Amino acid sequence: MLTPPPNTREPSERHRFDADRLRDWMAPRVGPVGPLTVRKFRGGQSNPTFWVADAERAFVLRKKPPGKLLPSAHQVEREHKVLAALASTDVPVAEVYALCEDPDVIGTPFYMMAHVEGRIFWDVRLPDLARDERVAIYEELARVLAAIHTVDVDAVGLGDYGKRGDYVARQTRRWSDQYKKSETQPIASMDKLIAWLPENVPARDETTLAHGDFRLDNLVFHPTEPRCLAVLDWELSTLGHPLADLAYTCMLYDMQMPKVGGLLGVDFEATGIPSEEAFVARYCALTGRDGVEAWPYYKAFSLFRIAAIVQGVYARSLQGNASSDDAAMYGAAVGAMSGIACELVGI
Repeated sequence: MLTPPPNTREPSERHRFDADRLRDWMAPRVGPVGPLTVRKFRGGQSNPTFWVADAERAFVLRKKPPGKLLPSAHQVEREHKVLAALASTDVPVAEVYALCEDPDVIGTPFYMMAHVEGRIFWDVRLPDLARDERVAIYEELARVLAAIHTVDVDAVGLGDYGKRGDYVARQTRRWSDQYKKSETQPIASMDKLIAWLPENVPARDETTLAHGDFRLDNLVFHPTEPRCLAVLDWELSTLGHPLADLAYTCMLYDMQMPKVGGLLGVDFEATGIPSEEAFVARYCALTGRDGVEAWPYYKAFSLFRIAAIVQGVYARSLQGNASSDDAAMYGAAVGAMSGIACELVGI
């Protein structure tokens, strides 16, 4: 049998499913399959992710979580669509095999893709790499984000992947609503942002493909080269505003996140990690932009959005159906992130 990746473990009881039924479903879609080993990946706060392998081949399965779900959340169907569409572009993605919308197979809808062997960097400070390697990794991070934002969505069949225009206003409404539905206690900074963000949307609007959760640990890098092999976790992708995506990637210049850390206090010259200004400038050069506008707004918006998402993770942990067993630690992060957002825009 193949050796499971080190960031996997035996699925907990609530995430187990019938491997024999999955094997029967796989056979006509990926070819003959032997007895399966199933391991759950670390993380996967929203959609549980599994390493599935027989003696010769390994796959990755992404499924909806068990239990009652928020409306419009956990759309693995959309992940499958965007991955299939991007196969012919400069955006590195894993090969996708098939989507299953029948909950009778393993309990919820899911899709299956190839397992990409490589490195995932969980700590954004890249402590185990040399300076020149850090420089190259962050260069690649900017390059891949720029590649996403320069995809011709009409040419690859994603012209209807979301509404065009007013992305920030629509997302603010959506995540305000989702936050209220998963609210567990009042948080003043979240209430301030819910009131302030819709009244201060920047005038300039743009529409590109947006990943929605673009960060270093959602990229699989080549085992030895500073080259991205696959961008993961497309659940929140849509047609959106590129500066919102960029601002989301830059959140860690302002804060620390559980597990992945942050870039506060980093000596950029010594480490080779770019400053926020340098990273944004590199992205602008790659996309042909002459700069960014309303930057504090987009960063505040991104922090609000992730705070609302994290609140949902926390609420599910209280209900017992969050994908990660340690999701409860995220409860305290909601107030911290929304507080930083308020500071950025002076409210």
